[in-house]
Amino acid sequence: MSKSSNDMAEDRTDWAEDRTLLASERTFAGWMRTGMAAIAIALGLKAIFGDIEPTWLAKAVATVFICLAIGIFWSARQNACKAHARLDEHKTEAHSTQRMTILATVMSLGAVLTGVCLWML
Repeated sequence: MSKSSNDMAEDRTDWAEDRTLLASERTFAGWMRTGMAAIAIALGLKAIFGDIEPTWLAKAVATVFICLAIGIFWSARQNACKAHARLDEHKTEAHSTQRMTILATVMSLGAVLTGVCLWML
């Protein structure tokens, strides 16, 4: 028995939603990598400019990048959760928004601890 045009159109729409959910997850992962790059920049700035006087200046600039990383983590989480709320899963199994929240929380905690370590140096 062949499918009707309406059924095939619904299948294509379902597949498109699944692809969009997966694209949203890839975008989330990309933003998380961008946040980690901001932390790496903070560490690099501290390493390169660590000997300048006053020492708090290098630490302050590094802290700006730590704060930027935290903002990126939570912005990525917020945008991914919005996308997941708008779309339905069909044949794919998307990550839960709870998992994204946990990941953003852990990454933010790591960024804060990195900042604390930088200030203790």
